[in-house]
This record gives sequence, C-alpha cells and structure tokens, in this order.
Amino acid sequence: MQSHNRVTTAGAPRLLVLAPLRLEAMALGPSGKVGPADLVVERTGMGLARAGASARRLSAVPGPPAAVVVAGLGGALAPGLVPGDVVVADRLLDDQGREVARLASAPLLVGELVRDGLRARTGAVLSTGHLVSGSQRAALAALGADVVDMESTALAGADWGAPLAVLRAVSDSPGAELFSPAGVVGALKGLHSLRRCRRALADWAAAAGPRQVLLAEPRSFCAGVERAIETVERALQRYGAPIYVRRQIVHNAHVVSRLESAGAVFVEELAEVPDGARVVFSAHGVGNSVHDEARRRQMPTIDATCPLVTKVHNEARRFAAAGRQLVLIGHAGHDEVEGTMGIVPGTKLVSVPDDVDHLELDATKPTAFVTQTTLATDEVKTVVGALEQHFTDLARPAASDICYASQNRQEAVREMAPDCDVVIVVGSHNSSNSNRLVEVARRCGARAHLVDNQADLRLSWLAGARRVGVTAGASAPPELVQQVVDCLAGLGSISIEERSTGHENVSFPLPPEVR
Repeated sequence: MQSHNRVTTAGAPRLLVLAPLRLEAMALGPSGKVGPADLVVERTGMGLARAGASARRLSAVPGPPAAVVVAGLGGALAPGLVPGDVVVADRLLDDQGREVARLASAPLLVGELVRDGLRARTGAVLSTGHLVSGSQRAALAALGADVVDMESTALAGADWGAPLAVLRAVSDSPGAELFSPAGVVGALKGLHSLRRCRRALADWAAAAGPRQVLLAEPRSFCAGVERAIETVERALQRYGAPIYVRRQIVHNAHVVSRLESAGAVFVEELAEVPDGARVVFSAHGVGNSVHDEARRRQMPTIDATCPLVTKVHNEARRFAAAGRQLVLIGHAGHDEVEGTMGIVPGTKLVSVPDDVDHLELDATKPTAFVTQTTLATDEVKTVVGALEQHFTDLARPAASDICYASQNRQEAVREMAPDCDVVIVVGSHNSSNSNRLVEVARRCGARAHLVDNQADLRLSWLAGARRVGVTAGASAPPELVQQVVDCLAGLGSISIEERSTGHENVSFPLPPEVR
C-alpha cells in the first residue's frame, strides 16, 4: 500500500479517496488541488481483509477529512449496466445481501456525474471476499445488488468522522468476464470513467459539512391539488383504466408518472381521446370550447378544476355579463390562463406593467380584471397599478384571485429567505406557483433554485452554504421534500428548524362523479 503524494492546502476541504488497486489510484490521482478541494488518494489493497486494515489505519490519522470516497472498478450484476457506467452506492450490502449502510447523498453525486456526460445511476453495491464470475453474478443480483466489489463494506466500516460516498465504475459484466479480452477492454473503459469523476468528487467534498436546514411551513400539496389527484385515483377505482386526463392533472412530473402507472392516460387535447371515453379535466380548468367538444363527442367528464380557479371563471362571466371589457393578469401559455381566456371571448392578457400600454381596448369603457391564481402578490400589484392608471372605470374581484396556498407559501418564503445562504424550492419547472417561490426568495436577497427532485441539486449551490432553506410548490409531493432533506443529511450532520407562518386546514369536496 502507498500514498499518492499527499498534498493539502490551508482552508481547502480535504477529500480522502480510497482506491484498492494501483491502476484505480492512478486513474483517480494524482493527489492535489482539484477545483475547490484537495484530493488525497490512498491505495488500500485488494480484498476485504486488506481494505479493513487500511481503513483502521487511515481513520486513526488525526484530523478527519472533509469527506471520504471509496472508488474503483466493479462487476455489473444488474441488467443494463455496461463497462464504463458508474454506480454510486445508495446502499451497501454484505455477501448475504444484508444492508450494511445507507448513503443518502448518492443522488447528488449522480447528478453531477450525469451533467459531466457520464452514464451514472444510484444502486446497491455488494462486497464479497472473492472474484465473481458466471452463475455467481445471478445469485448476487438476486440479493438486490447492482454491482459487486471486494472492498467497499470494509472501507465503509471505519469511523471516518466525515460523510462517505462509494463509487464503482463498471469494468466487467455477464458474458464479458474480467480476464477475457472483452473484460480487458471493459476495465479500460471503467478506468477512463474513474478519471472523469475527479471534478464531481471535488465538488462533493466542497459541499460536505454540517448545516442547518430551515423548512418553510406551509409547503407542498394544497387542498386543490389533493382534490385533483384524489379525483383521478377514485375515477380509476370506480370506472377502471384507462381514465383519460386532459393535460397534466397538476404540474408535477412525479404525480403524473405515478398516476400513469396506475392507468391514467394523459393527453394534450380531446382529439387524442376516443369518442365516448371518460375524461378528467385538470385542476387548471378548461374553456367553454373544451366542454362543448366533450358533450358533442358524448364523453363522460369529471371536472377536477380547483374551486379557486372556478371562482375566477365565475367572476369573468359576471364581469362580461355586466358589459365590461375583461383583462386577465397571467402568464401566456399556462394551462390555467388558456382555460380562463376560453371562458369569455375577447379576454386580453397582460403579464407585466408594460403590456398595459399595448392593450387594444378602449380606456374609457368599463373594464375589469381577473388574475391567474398562482402568481406572486408582488408582481400582481405592479400590474394592477398600471391598469388603474390606464382605465377610467376599472372593476376588480371582491377578493384577491391569488389562491390562499400561493399566498401562504410565498409569505413563508419571505419570512425564511433572509436567514438562508441558499433556498431550494421543490417543484416541476412548469409549475407556476413553484417558480413564483423562487422569485420571491430572490427578491428577498437569497440565492434560490428550483429542483424537480433531489438529483437536480447542484453541489456548487451547497458549497459554503451552512443555512439552507427548503420549501415546495403546492403541486409538489411532500415526500420529495423529505428526499432533499435526506440528501443534505448525507453531506454531514444537520439540524432542522421549521419556520411556520401558519397552518392550513382547507378542504374541498370531490366532484360528484367520484364521491
């Protein structure tokens, strides 16, 4: 066993990289400065016994590193893995398939590797005491393992006093055993992938460390989203699959994927639905022409429109019946905006104050405005001010059209963001209310980022960030927030503080077709 030129720089996080073999250490080395971190590459020797002895020796060195990575080659067990692929362990298993450790930050490292162009995924890494070939691979795969090696569990067993990651680049696979010609080529591909991991490993080390997590409350699902999702679930139970849903039931990719697996079929327009098939309208609402087409084609419909969006539709109808020109404050292309504009023909859309000067409406005629429910209150105020200056007779809704959930989540972020180094908003990129939370946090002076799930987190956002705020849009499942928090905990010890501006106890009745 030997060390590769131990180098440290004052103030830089030190990443201890443990590589069993010389070739692996050479691929990962040399030791030295890489971006924000100092990499110290150590050979540990091959096999559980040598790895265990090295772990005991190295973990006893005074001054724990910022982070520890076990990295090397591994044999593929799971289908679909090919030489050069990288598996970052989210679980470590012994040779009986028993779980030895969970490594919660694995998705963060995978995300960085994928952005660097590598084929990478999380998976279970199993350590055994001998080289594996032939039918042994299938037996170990049956235990739930994706990759097999001979050192990881022994190296992970030491008390490092630092976050740990385990990374294995695939060198061999069923049909291409390690010492065959194909296996040699595979090992070279694996070593090449290891070399390309250096930057991501350095970023992972720079992001490691203790931190405080501030959780905004309220966050995640609102009553309208819960109603819409339950509507599809109950429709599937009552009427059976397939149930067609026009547009995403709510703007969240994970919700849509889960409902698709249960038998829901999501379409953009009714033209994609067979005549007579049952259709659910999304929480964002639809215009008159969509209802008319469904009736014409004898489609039984279930309207999952959020009651607060229905309120806006009813206001639009009342203003139009009173002879007023109608303006909608909203964002072009959003499903809710398209639905509301389809309620009153001739409705004009404005998004920013400058749009008001270009409205093709008579400023002296009675006018009214309604609002997309998921906007930020700050941005709406500026547009309303411009409308008030432009029109001599302007009517407004009796109460704000911005839904309670959007307002509550924005207020919680306003309270939390000034105390954060960075704010993470969980939500899909087509979610209007989630995007507004990012904007609110940034207006409060915080760095803020939108992530669909924990794999979207960038390690560079977390480097030096010792107070991280976390919230979620009204269409984001709460379990996604927990996954983000778990990933942060995998980077070092965390303390969690909930910042609450109030609790919600709103509920809406389900559509009659599924009650």
